[in-house]
Amino acid sequence: MKAAELRSKSVDDLKGELTELLRAQFSLRMQVSTQQLAKVDQIGKVRRDIARVRTVLAEKAKQA
Repeated sequence: MKAAELRSKSVDDLKGELTELLRAQFSLRMQVSTQQLAKVDQIGKVRRDIARVRTVLAEKAKQA
């Protein structure tokens, strides 16, 4: 997901997206701990997406 896509979303949508990403991150961590995850690089992608969403939320809070 791109930062430009996130900037076009509302704050409520971004918070929902953040919740989904945090749940996905937890799920991936559990899969790693039980050795069920084949593609370990997914964890990094989710972490970067979480950072992007949090950055856009901070930008929107600063503007308001």
